[in-house]
Amino acid sequence: MYRQQPPGFTRKPQDLYGTEAGRAVAVHGAFAALAGKVEYLPETLAWNIQPGALHVARDGVARKLPFDAIILATGATDRLLPVPGWTRPGVYSLGGAQVSLKAQACAIGAKVAFLGTGPLLYLVASQYLKAGAEVAAVLDTSPNAARFKALPLMASRPELLVKGAALLWKLRRAGVPILRGVTPIAIEGDAEQGVTGLRVKDAQGRERQFGADAVAMGWHLRPETQLADLAGCAFEHDALSGLWMAKMEPDGRTGVKGVYLAGDSARILGADGAEIAGRLAASSVLMDLGIAVPVAEVTELHARRAVMDRFRRGLLKAFPWPGHLAAAVPDDTLLCRCEAITAGELRRSASALGAPEVNRAKALTRVGMGRCQGRYCGPAGQEVLAAARGVPLPEVGRLRGQAPVKPLSIATIAEDA
Repeated sequence: MYRQQPPGFTRKPQDLYGTEAGRAVAVHGAFAALAGKVEYLPETLAWNIQPGALHVARDGVARKLPFDAIILATGATDRLLPVPGWTRPGVYSLGGAQVSLKAQACAIGAKVAFLGTGPLLYLVASQYLKAGAEVAAVLDTSPNAARFKALPLMASRPELLVKGAALLWKLRRAGVPILRGVTPIAIEGDAEQGVTGLRVKDAQGRERQFGADAVAMGWHLRPETQLADLAGCAFEHDALSGLWMAKMEPDGRTGVKGVYLAGDSARILGADGAEIAGRLAASSVLMDLGIAVPVAEVTELHARRAVMDRFRRGLLKAFPWPGHLAAAVPDDTLLCRCEAITAGELRRSASALGAPEVNRAKALTRVGMGRCQGRYCGPAGQEVLAAARGVPLPEVGRLRGQAPVKPLSIATIAEDA
């Protein structure tokens, strides 16, 4: 959300962050003020965690960082729905499309279609429009009726409703086609040309085709939980989002002594919600170390977090994850891009091989065993397997975290080697 532009770029904060420019500048300033007071290790991969030690790698050297307490603020990644053609050149996640604008000052295409659901869908589309790209269409899988059902919860933060309405108005004023309740059919193109367009069914069941040279897609976010898993945190299934979440108290405490969670890796409450979660986790660390913190401030933070959690539940109702679409993805569609495993192969792991849950299916088919470690195929794969077995989603479990949580170079050496 607050990603800074590279050195030498001169775009104004208002151009980069829009309505959140003031908050972004404040966050950057607060961190800059810590220079010299903390050890800052940029470009560092945290790849494993053990009791009292975090394993990191930087510049080809791996070492352990001992800790008494650790706050895991590992963020989130885009949640993706496999669509026929989603692996074509020119298809990006919504987050990737946004990073391209902020960090590289370039668009992913000249005429971009946006597919998915959630506020980020409309935000990134409006940012591309402002940057001068042509927005071919905004195609939302959530139905209109869901918005009205979620209004009582979303009314807890009316200022965000106003911002959302303003984004929608800008897109409509520019003549951008906005369809809700769509069912993706396919992203069209070939290996040489990349994306040439996409086809969907609209809410009335009519097939619609939109020409585009790039597609940005995403269905909310999924928390990065691998380090929390390796730290020994317990997990629970959240029925509203269809995701597995690490168990934690609202103040960031987990069931593991010395391990705390904050930000989108804990609960996806938005950028300002992540700041509040960080302050609460930091307060918990201080209190557990016997250092006093202002009680009134912590009480206020809890109250603000409760409002944001209410709004989060409203968003999930207004823009639901289309699990039924994931469960019905065609057999020949690539599900796991890293290992080139199709949805049909995963279904056969349940029918012909008897895989009862996702980790067994992983062992039998290699689904989720590649570079991304199931970050992008995992949520959809759970839907496919549960539907194939005819069981509720929680029954097929979740992919367990494995070290290294992201690839390490084979040339990496230990610091004391």
